Amino acid sequence: MRTITTLSEFKQFRDSLSGTIGFVPTMGALHEGHLSLVNKSNHTCDYTIVSIFVNPTQFTQNEDLSTYPKPLEKDSTLLKAFKVDAIFLPTNEIMYPEGFSTFVNEEILSRELEGKSRPSFFKGVTTIVAKLFNIVNPTHTFFGEKDAQQLRVIQKMVSDLNSSIQIISCSTVREKSGLAMSSRNEYLSAESRQSAYIIYKGLKHGLSLLKNGERNPDVIREEITKIFQLEPLAKVDYISISDNISLEEINGEIAGDILISTAVYIDDIRLIDNITYSSD
Repeated sequence: MRTITTLSEFKQFRDSLSGTIGFVPTMGALHEGHLSLVNKSNHTCDYTIVSIFVNPTQFTQNEDLSTYPKPLEKDSTLLKAFKVDAIFLPTNEIMYPEGFSTFVNEEILSRELEGKSRPSFFKGVTTIVAKLFNIVNPTHTFFGEKDAQQLRVIQKMVSDLNSSIQIISCSTVREKSGLAMSSRNEYLSAESRQSAYIIYKGLKHGLSLLKNGERNPDVIREEITKIFQLEPLAKVDYISISDNISLEEINGEIAGDILISTAVYIDDIRLIDNITYSSD
């Protein structure tokens, strides 16, 4: 496994490869969810490349950029065990050199859900992913379904920009309690981690209502809210019932493919999760 930190070295490495290239972009603090993407890439492609870069442009001033976990040695050990071909570790100076002023901005899907709570978030995501795609030049890239909106925004960007990269979506990996794997779970105390199960419990309750014929989104949002209110450490940012493709909020009768998604603070740690349903 090679660890590469410069553009020139990476280009030399990339030019030496022939065959399918799987790419897993990450911000590090790797967990089983990330590793499931790596495993999928290993089984799909001839080579697997993982990037680790904590992207400053997707954080606001009030978010956790300075404290975001960076266990690089642990991450490298995990990736070596998966026989990754290369880790790309660019610096801020490489990705955003002095005078940098060009951004990629998807302007429809990114307005919903996370985009309402974090208005500059997806501008940072699409810009860094586009730059990494240009550098790595993969044939395939792998994203988790836990970040459902991010996945759809990246799919739209790739389509709109006529990229030939094949995006592979991978199922959410959960802890035994049902809590979706996330690097931010590392912030949780033992008590908070136990309390965070309420997020998946609420989503599953919403799904159960849909399966039992409830078609009023207001009723489902209200019922999920009641579940979250059972946990004193939980504070809801949003609960959304939207079209699974357009991400438009559903206010009339529910029909078609549905995304139930939420952002919840557990003891001031913001966690997101989702669950899908098809009424067809």
